[in-house]
Amino acid sequence: MEILAAALKKPSAARAVGSAVGKNPVGYLIPCHRVIRETGIIGDYAWGKVRKRAILTWESAQAF
Repeated sequence: MEILAAALKKPSAARAVGSAVGKNPVGYLIPCHRVIRETGIIGDYAWGKVRKRAILTWESAQAF
């Protein structure tokens, strides 16, 4: 979210950008599920951590 906040010329607004992206009703079309915390923790997702992990796993399997 830091990159998106910087692109909006609001570098200190990363949390606000993350919150806005998290409220996105079409989350798969706009890939907020790909946001991973700096610590590597999956973190919250509007439709649950289990679904977020499943989407990320599916996407990584498609790369091969």
